[in-house]
Amino acid sequence: MTESLVVLDRVVKRFGTFTAVREANLTIDQGEFIAIMGPSGCGKTTTLRMLAGLEEPTEGEIRIGGKRMNTVPPHERDTPMVWQSLALFPFLNARENVEFGLKMRGVDAPTRKRRALDWLERLEIGQFAERNIETLSGGQKQRVALARSLITEPQLLLLDEPLSALDAHLVIRMQSVLTRLQRELGITFVYVTHSQSEAFAMADRVVIMAQGEIAQVGKPRDIYRAPANRFVAEFVGRNNILSGKIAGANAGFVRVETPVGTLNVQAEGTAPVTGTEASFVVAADMVHIDRTPDGAENAVQASLISEEFIGSVVTLFLEAPDGTEFKVQLQERALAALEPRTGDVFHLSWKAEDAHLLPA
Repeated sequence: MTESLVVLDRVVKRFGTFTAVREANLTIDQGEFIAIMGPSGCGKTTTLRMLAGLEEPTEGEIRIGGKRMNTVPPHERDTPMVWQSLALFPFLNARENVEFGLKMRGVDAPTRKRRALDWLERLEIGQFAERNIETLSGGQKQRVALARSLITEPQLLLLDEPLSALDAHLVIRMQSVLTRLQRELGITFVYVTHSQSEAFAMADRVVIMAQGEIAQVGKPRDIYRAPANRFVAEFVGRNNILSGKIAGANAGFVRVETPVGTLNVQAEGTAPVTGTEASFVVAADMVHIDRTPDGAENAVQASLISEEFIGSVVTLFLEAPDGTEFKVQLQERALAALEPRTGDVFHLSWKAEDAHLLPA
């Protein structure tokens, strides 16, 4: 059986007494788009730097293409990186920046120029080939940096928050460019980001890291709908997390006694033992809200605290009598029909199968 293109095998990275990455195990196949995300200090950038050869693992092994890479220096790896700062050369024009990697490989000048111009055209900035880097916009510089990394057609491209400095409309545009290029070229992308929207929009799989450990790896939808633990549930999306004690189980469902009532939750696999503590997640977009009860099995009353508008989507923040906070996400047109006012009491409900029981 052929090994995956990239393998992290029990990788540990320490800086003195501080452990930045703990026992990381991860495989990445050829042609995958992998996004690594997590809060600041979780170890995602350190992981990327180890793949690039800028840091050596303290323990464990990194293999790329079946070759052990722990001590292989960056210039001997086919793993270019697109930096957050872009790291373009201000004394070279756009074309010369793109040519740089080929020049270091000894490619002749006519071939370098032809290939650089071709890549600039593919990234829709061919008309700026002879422009000084400092005269280009942020989005144009971003494309030059991508062309410079892709001109050598590597197996693996590393990207360290490359869109973080761009305006919102440029981020959306560049997401489309990156996804298209990755699919066309079949190059494996490993993309580090703080942005859930970027990761979920582009990646085949997402890696969530916390305190140096890999908390969950999966497809974006699976992570969003079925977080592996409380940290992931809190970090990803607009989730409502409720805790209580198991009151009983029946036919793949459990009853959980919570401060807001006894609620039914779908339980995959072996049901938890009655009397044990349990937590479950209900995504904000799975919660129904109305001014009157709808007879649902899971129903809670709560008062409106505030609203958050994000384009056509609105998140309502509500509070139950015991202080439990709920989040409800709906389209703006549905909000208009509801006519909510701060302090209004609403009835919230959801289906048992739309709740996800977190592992003990």
